[in-house]
Amino acid sequence: MKLNNKRTILVGLAFMSICTFWQMYDSVIPLILTKTFKLNETFSGAIMAADNVLALFLLPIFGALSDRTNTRFGKRMPFIVGGTAAAVILLNLISGIDNSYYAAPSTGKFLLFIVLLGLLLIAMGTYRSPAVALMPDLTPKPLRSKANAIINLMGAVGSMLSLAAAAIMYPNSKVQGLDHVNYEPLFIVVSIVMAVSVVLLMITVNEPKYAKENRDIEAQHPEWNLAEDDGSGNEVLPPEVKRSLGFILASIAFWYIGYNGITTWFTTYVDRVMGEGLGGASTCILIAGAGAIVSYIPIGNLAHKIGRKKTIMIGVAVLAVCFFSGFILTSIYSSINAIMYVMFVLVGFAWAAINVNSLPMVVEMCKGSDTGKFTGYYYTASMAAQVVTPILAGFLMRNISYRVLFPYASLFVVFSFITMTQVKHGDVAPEAKRGLEAFEDMDD
Repeated sequence: MKLNNKRTILVGLAFMSICTFWQMYDSVIPLILTKTFKLNETFSGAIMAADNVLALFLLPIFGALSDRTNTRFGKRMPFIVGGTAAAVILLNLISGIDNSYYAAPSTGKFLLFIVLLGLLLIAMGTYRSPAVALMPDLTPKPLRSKANAIINLMGAVGSMLSLAAAAIMYPNSKVQGLDHVNYEPLFIVVSIVMAVSVVLLMITVNEPKYAKENRDIEAQHPEWNLAEDDGSGNEVLPPEVKRSLGFILASIAFWYIGYNGITTWFTTYVDRVMGEGLGGASTCILIAGAGAIVSYIPIGNLAHKIGRKKTIMIGVAVLAVCFFSGFILTSIYSSINAIMYVMFVLVGFAWAAINVNSLPMVVEMCKGSDTGKFTGYYYTASMAAQVVTPILAGFLMRNISYRVLFPYASLFVVFSFITMTQVKHGDVAPEAKRGLEAFEDMDD
């Protein structure tokens, strides 16, 4: 049994589109809130947490709803296409309001900005779970770590596209000292990437056909299903599997509290602590993305050799050390330097090790018809964490010191290591491949 790499890359276009958006959102929206609208860190953090509050409800709902959807385009594709179209339109309206408010501030424009931002977040929330569930729908269970490596690779490419655009369009030399930065060109670039990615996905991936092929394969392997018949014809998870599910969801929450605290506040952190603008911060995160990109395929292979759980725990340990190192480095140095770049490469490796394997471990515990629902569980855990962390980290930074950010992130990543030790299921792996065999069977 071999993974269809070309098909998986095409499926990954949906996740690439999503990551392009969120990287831009997390980097730019805090700057707009604090600089254009003059909100303090606590209030801007609360607004940044709003996407996670909405996602906490929307992602499980639309994941489960897509499980029950049947159209000639498939279960997931209608949500992906419709959500992307709405998001692209709303994104460009928001950039116009930002510029208009700077030119002539008014309460009405601020309220309109908040309403449009809320609608944009709803649009993104309608299709994230269906987009992520598409990969498990089309991939046999033992191959999902390897497939998720490619999906995350595509997501990292999307993030890097956004970061590269920001670094090129808004270097320090251009934005330093400006009262207002016009982000509309960046929003247009992100919109184009999102639209083109989803159009290519819709044209090249026949979801109903490929999903049926995968169901036929999994029907031949009932041993892959961890659910048991409860005696009335319904499949339920055994208590020990539920326990593992609970602990991995807790782990997901903890490492997202740490990681999202950094991604939400890093641009503002380096601006206040080191005097670096968006370009400098984007370069660091771009380097982390590059570290992840070169790690995804090797990480997928490593998981086949030593298991998903061990690979995740290696990543968690490295991430905790890197975040604590970030505190030391930003305390010693007054500007971003080569040592920090090395640290961010390792952050990319660590996050790749975690992300490649965590979603497959969660969906490994469900039956095929519940993939969207369990994908929703995964995102409920991550989004619940991200509801808390922008507000909590912003509050601590404002009331204690900006320098608390990295120790805060490191502590919660350590918590995730502890809970991950209690996960006993979801670590199914096929026979390992070696070296460049990870790239074989690429279709023309």
